[in-house]
Order: sequence, then C-alpha cells, then structure tokens
Amino acid sequence: VQLQASGGGLVQAGGSLRLSCAASSRTFTRYPIAWFRQAPGKEREFVASTAWTDNIADYADSVKGRFAISSDKAEITVYLQMNGLKPEDTAVYYCAADRSYKGSQYAFEYDYWGQGTLVTVSS
Repeated sequence: VQLQASGGGLVQAGGSLRLSCAASSRTFTRYPIAWFRQAPGKEREFVASTAWTDNIADYADSVKGRFAISSDKAEITVYLQMNGLKPEDTAVYYCAADRSYKGSQYAFEYDYWGQGTLVTVSS
C-alpha cells in the first residue's frame, strides 16, 4: 500500500473530522497530493491539494473556508481538516499523488490512490 487514507467516520452536521493520508515512501514528498471525494451515484470530485508546503494549496469552491489541507514531511502524511461539515460532504474520500507534478483538479492526472475512507455527515 503506497497511500493509506484514514480518519473517516460519522459526524453530525456542523462537526469536524481530520483525515490522514500516510505515504509509504519519502518519494511521495516530491509529488503533489490531493484529496478527492465520491458520493454515491456521483463522479469523483476534487477537494483540495498541496505541494507539501503550507503556502501552496488549492481548494474546491465548495470547501473553501471550511476545509484545510496540511502536510508533515517528517511523518510523510497529508491531512485534511474538515470543519463545518454538511450532509452534502458525505462521500468516500480518497488521497492521490501526481507523478507529473501538476497537482491539478483532474482525477485522471493522478497516478497513486489510497483506498478511501468514508465520511458520513448526518443532518
């Protein structure tokens, strides 16, 4: 397993969760890491990405101001802090790494994927 996502769970609307994406090798600190999510019956969508530095991050409009992506090179782990969760945030969340260094919002450009962690937000 090269990327392992964890931290999902059941939370009430307005609550918080922190997801973790642990990489198996420091090689991954060269690649942009992104979080995507996929709700039942919907396409996978971009959530946030980072280039392992605090001042380089990108967010989907739907999560700006509520979610924060961060990274710890020593732990080779990327985090997604999710605050103010809404029922529409319910999805399986995946982390992914992009060997081409683009760090785009397009899932097809990512080469390595974690197994996903389920986030369920109740109303």
